[in-house]
Amino acid sequence: MSNFIATILNRLGDVFDPQALSKLIVGWLMNLIVALAIMVVFYLLWLMARWGMRIALRTKVDATTFSFVETTAKFSLFIIGAITALDSAGIKTSTLLTSLGIVGLTIGFAARDALSNLISGILIFIDRPFVLGDLVEVEGVYGKVERITLRSTRVVTSDGRMLAVPNTEIVNKTVASYTNFPNLRIDIAVTIGVNEDIQKVRELLLGLVKADPAFMADPPPRAVVTALNDYNIAMELQAWIDDERQHVEKRFELREKVFNTLNEAGVELPFEILQLQPVKVQMQKSEA
Repeated sequence: MSNFIATILNRLGDVFDPQALSKLIVGWLMNLIVALAIMVVFYLLWLMARWGMRIALRTKVDATTFSFVETTAKFSLFIIGAITALDSAGIKTSTLLTSLGIVGLTIGFAARDALSNLISGILIFIDRPFVLGDLVEVEGVYGKVERITLRSTRVVTSDGRMLAVPNTEIVNKTVASYTNFPNLRIDIAVTIGVNEDIQKVRELLLGLVKADPAFMADPPPRAVVTALNDYNIAMELQAWIDDERQHVEKRFELREKVFNTLNEAGVELPFEILQLQPVKVQMQKSEA
């Protein structure tokens, strides 16, 4: 028993020998310094590569393509740098990946959403439902596309919020683009009294957009009747705007002009009326 204890103590003494331990610590520090230096070199290479890409591609490709190429190059270069740094630090990445095979399978299941977003980001770049700077609406979220990453699409709303919408949501949901087509139509709904002159109201509505150079003459604007109700007539002013990026402001402005113009012209703008009819209830006496 004493020999066994002595053997353990000798082994511990060899491991924690000051000279051997100092050599081991120095070796670790040297490997760490080399690994950090390699990462710094790859970071500087990335800065140089990004500068070169901006000079070579900025004027030749659109902003969406440049953002995709830049993001792909960045991740590729950093992955290569990490693998090189680990090898220089004495960590064999091939052995490490093999030993993590079972763990990697578990992580793969946990990271399937991230992988789906990555693939969806590539599909967004290929399909191009929108590009950087477009005004879009996704599941009720309206705003400007600020950036498209490999994980999410960054949308800045009209009230200044930045929303990160997962790329899988973009691919699997209906996306409405307000700037993907050269022009956009603005529709303003209005109701008038049943006794009003429809042609007179039509001329008043069309006069508002014909006098505004922001609206197009071709296609021409029109004022149509959309419904004949019991107590009012529903109409809609439809006008094409030249600069689709101003559709929110012009819609607010045109809606106010419609109300003021019809009100000044004496056109009845009816509101819903509920009429209560009293009902007399007679009680019958029961026979005794």
